[in-house]
Amino acid sequence: MNQRPVYLVDGARTPFIKARGRPGPFTPVDLAVQCGRPLLLRQDFPVSAIDLVILGCVNVVADEMNPARVAALRLGISDETPAFTVQINCGSGMQSLDTGFRAIEDGTHEIVLAGGTEALSQSPLVLRRGAVEWFAALNRARSVGDRAKAFAGLKPGYLKPVIGLERGLTDPITDLNMGQTAEILAHFFDVSRREADAYAVESHRRLGEATKNGWLKDEMLPAVARDGRAFDHDDGIRPATTVQDLARLRPAFEKPYGKVTPGNSSQITDGASWVVLASEAAVETYGLEPLARIVDSAWGGLDPSIMGLGPVTAVAPILRRQQMSVDEVDLWELNEAFAAQVLSCVAALDQPEIADGVLGLEGKGGRIERDRLNVDGGAIALGHPVGTSGNRITLHLANALKRLGGKRGIATQCIGGGLGGAMMLEAA
Repeated sequence: MNQRPVYLVDGARTPFIKARGRPGPFTPVDLAVQCGRPLLLRQDFPVSAIDLVILGCVNVVADEMNPARVAALRLGISDETPAFTVQINCGSGMQSLDTGFRAIEDGTHEIVLAGGTEALSQSPLVLRRGAVEWFAALNRARSVGDRAKAFAGLKPGYLKPVIGLERGLTDPITDLNMGQTAEILAHFFDVSRREADAYAVESHRRLGEATKNGWLKDEMLPAVARDGRAFDHDDGIRPATTVQDLARLRPAFEKPYGKVTPGNSSQITDGASWVVLASEAAVETYGLEPLARIVDSAWGGLDPSIMGLGPVTAVAPILRRQQMSVDEVDLWELNEAFAAQVLSCVAALDQPEIADGVLGLEGKGGRIERDRLNVDGGAIALGHPVGTSGNRITLHLANALKRLGGKRGIATQCIGGGLGGAMMLEAA
């Protein structure tokens, strides 16, 4: 079967809202609906033309099982249209795109709504194992004496729940949290604390410039909470931050000499993003104007203790298949989980012993120049709602290629558990 071209027609995201120690104003589905509704209203095709909805989400709340389906119905999409949720940790939003891409490419679908959503502020509190067993014993007790005996087994520690997000960001195989894996990379690739802080400062500056110049106005749509509060900007951005400011922060994971701090790491945020994918036939039928064409995508795996190098394992097969070198890619969106992690990926692709000896790039590795990398900032300034980020960086890559006149770009990210995902776009 001939593979059909697939176009990224349009997309939108909510502002990314920083988690501040309490549940935020939106559930994952609320966020998806907030950016999905105006996005669909501005399309030249009827909602009935959407024949598949896919949504990435990691921390699904109990009241919204299969958030893709709940969001689709709230958006007015036909109840006959299939909708399912995908989860591959930080890559979930890109996995939705990749699944939609393949569904159109193989000729089974024409228009797919693919997105990602996450409300990290609403991550659940989890009872400790001992507390669960105590509640179970109390529930089994029937007589007054049995209940009294069960109550006597209550320990103060049972009243202190575990933060679900904290456990979710810890790899169960290596027992390392994501920040510790970034510290390993900083050691391997000799990334200094000052280099990491300088990168973080530049991320804030670039996002501030993009916001000020209106480069995000079509991409980022306001969100309104049920209590009437309006959110119209990414509220974690600090464009006035300096390296001196960040230097005052203590290492978060490897004290006292670690390189990773809250200031040079991605922020914990809530946010959603959708992208409309369409076949060539749908583009012609409805007179659509695509932003970009999806050229290729790939997924890679590696040791979870160095999961931050996931992007290089996913990028390499795309470069090999497309017979391109690193410097022939006009723009790169590499999700900023940690500054040290991004800088380590840049270093890895530039080292022949890795680029050629491990990745098989045969001289096509090289350095990603800073003026081609995350040109409008990234997750350090913006935030990293894990189920959303892969979708956002791909959408932003399409918009940046159009604005800057680039031809081809790659969006890529590391994924907890030792994985990486990448997608190549070509400007339409």
